[in-house]
Amino acid sequence: MKAPHIPTDAPFSGEQRSWIGGFIAGLNSQRLLSGSYADAEPAKSATLMNVLYGTQTGNAEELANDAAVVANGRGYSSKLNELDAIDMAALSQMEHAVIVVSTYGEGEMPDNANLFWDAVSAQNAPRLEHLNYAVLALGDTSYDEFCQAGKLIDTRLEQLGAVRMAPRIDCDVDYDSAAAEWLDKAIPVAPNINGSTDEDEGPRSAPIDSAVKKPKWNKKNPYGAKLIENSLLSGEGSAKEIRHISFDLGDSEIAYQAGDALGVIPHNASDLVAAILNFFHVNFDKQIDGYDVPIGILLTEKYEIMTPSREFIHEIEKRASNRELSQALGNKAALEKILWGKDILDLLDMLPDNKLDVEEFLSWLRPLQHRAYSISSSSKVFSSEIHLTVAAVRWNYQNREHKGVASTFLSDRVELGETTGIFLSQNKNFRVPSDDDVPMVMVGPGTGVAPFRAFLQERQAREASGMNWLFFGDQHKDYDFLYQDELAAMCDSGLLNRLDLAFSRDQSEKIYVQTRMLERGKHLFSALEEGGHFYVCGDASRMAKDVEKALQEVVGVHGGLTADGATDYINKLKREKRYLRDVY
Repeated sequence: MKAPHIPTDAPFSGEQRSWIGGFIAGLNSQRLLSGSYADAEPAKSATLMNVLYGTQTGNAEELANDAAVVANGRGYSSKLNELDAIDMAALSQMEHAVIVVSTYGEGEMPDNANLFWDAVSAQNAPRLEHLNYAVLALGDTSYDEFCQAGKLIDTRLEQLGAVRMAPRIDCDVDYDSAAAEWLDKAIPVAPNINGSTDEDEGPRSAPIDSAVKKPKWNKKNPYGAKLIENSLLSGEGSAKEIRHISFDLGDSEIAYQAGDALGVIPHNASDLVAAILNFFHVNFDKQIDGYDVPIGILLTEKYEIMTPSREFIHEIEKRASNRELSQALGNKAALEKILWGKDILDLLDMLPDNKLDVEEFLSWLRPLQHRAYSISSSSKVFSSEIHLTVAAVRWNYQNREHKGVASTFLSDRVELGETTGIFLSQNKNFRVPSDDDVPMVMVGPGTGVAPFRAFLQERQAREASGMNWLFFGDQHKDYDFLYQDELAAMCDSGLLNRLDLAFSRDQSEKIYVQTRMLERGKHLFSALEEGGHFYVCGDASRMAKDVEKALQEVVGVHGGLTADGATDYINKLKREKRYLRDVY
């Protein structure tokens, strides 16, 4: 099937031809991306634009799809890939590439970009003078290593001789407008077969939103879902408060898969809002110049007032005359120590005279962001519901209770029957094995068990025959054994073939999930050798790293491999999408 085109003798001006060409290209892109032209060969004259992405939560992949649409609309034949799908041999053959990459944790590459970075940063990486590239970096300015992954890739490609098509842009959490503007500027019109870029001879652009179908519900247009369950999972005596939260999907038509996350639009706690209003001696209903809603609404629904941004910290330091804070600004560890447990009100209290213009204060605040939670149900079992496993975060500082924004919003402030804004965040890189016969090994301590409850429900609904093995742990068996009855029933039914538990505080020597992995190393390695998929969900900073270290030891010992050989084995699992993580 041929793509539609504008005849050369069509009675259009250059400007009209350009606009219509972009529109037609957008429609063509939609068909290409949806598979309508799956069997069609690209035009021989089309220049290939490689669109590569590295993502942890799906945002970079969504923008990469947008980039593919823009590229198709400007005369390219676009090809979309994860960064880890590209080795140096493939990169060496590329002439054009747009790279969209996020940063997670403390400046780390997303999981599906680590192998690419290892290859491109190697000392023996080849020269890339033939490559024209552009990098779009996603990040969060509340972290010190803002957009570090994108910065590293951009710099390294330049070092290897590649030529930028456009300067890198570093996007904060509200990236939509900046990213769209960058995509419009970064991707030039493709040269035709003669090397010309005459806009009269081809499409100039395609509207980004015209070709990729966007979800109906998103962070700017969330679905108002009714809360139908809020039950306590942790027992009396637990140091934690873990809740099972359920929403009715109603008429949303939200179709989720096991492994996806749910974005929740929270409101700030009313007591914190009231305390900040009291600091400024203003009423909830006070109208601030330049804003269309009262300040109370701004602080409740629009702005982040829990976690101080870097800009906020710097502005407070200028005015606070706090020697300790000033000295810590250049020392990450020292600054973290000073800020530990503090919210924005705590920093306001550092001001010596409590005098600050409220309008200036508002200008330092970041927009209130959604919070993402791993979904703990399968739509094959709960088609009209969606479940979360939420740890309510609370702590005391300076005789004032502090609260996690979304966790206590869901736990305390949304009543049964009330609605709150939600939207689906797909995680295509964290899925139940497509082959129902292969083993599935899951490591999910604490609330990390959430997606694996969904995975097990999914496998049960599919009547999968593959072995299911879960490593779960927490502090105390009597208080912290989440979904104990459900997991016991799954064991009794034969769905959950192995359940290894690690409760760290029930004995003098602490035992963790990685301890159990080492103890069961022989059987764990056998499961991998049988084609098993290995999953991890939970804390990225410590647990996930300890689990990977334990996995490397298991592979080395029971596979008879050197340290380098074990690393290669694990990298092979990653390339084959058999080692997958949902970490935060």
